[in-house]
Amino acid sequence: MTRDEVFDIVRRHLADELEVDPDSITEGTRLREDLEADSLDLFTLVQELDDTHGVQLPEDEAATITTVGEAVDAVLRHLPAAA
Repeated sequence: MTRDEVFDIVRRHLADELEVDPDSITEGTRLREDLEADSLDLFTLVQELDDTHGVQLPEDEAATITTVGEAVDAVLRHLPAAA
C-alpha cells in the first residue's frame, strides 16, 4: 500500500467519523485541535485499520499521534508484509 493510499483511507475514515469535508484534511491537519477528535475517535480509527487492513498499532504509539501525517507514518510502519 502506498503512502497516498494510506492517507486516503485515514482521511475518508476521519471525514466520515467526524462529519467534516475530506478535502479539508491534509497531512498537517491536527487531530485534536483542527478536527476536535477525542481519544475514542482515535481508538475507532486504529480499530478500523486493524479490522480492515491488519494494521496493529500499539496503543502507546497511537496515543502520541497528533497529526494526520503522523497517523499515516504509523500505519505505514505497522502494515503487514502482504499489504
